Amino acid sequence: MGNGAKAAQKRERNASKNADKGPTSRSKVNEAAKNIVCLTCRQTFLLTTRAPALEEHAQNKHSKTLAECFPGFAK
Repeated sequence: MGNGAKAAQKRERNASKNADKGPTSRSKVNEAAKNIVCLTCRQTFLLTTRAPALEEHAQNKHSKTLAECFPGFAK
């Protein structure tokens, strides 16, 4: 048996292992993590977004403070 046959067998084994795995897309997880919402424009932000980024959004987009756009956000 040559090396070509070994490679083909290994590809078949790996294909059956990888066939059991589900999709690797993270889009559904990322969509679920967007729970910070600007009350002015309804733009969503990820849960991990920090206060400086939210303050920048409020100032640049709406000329408002962090508390006006994101009243439920705690520093």
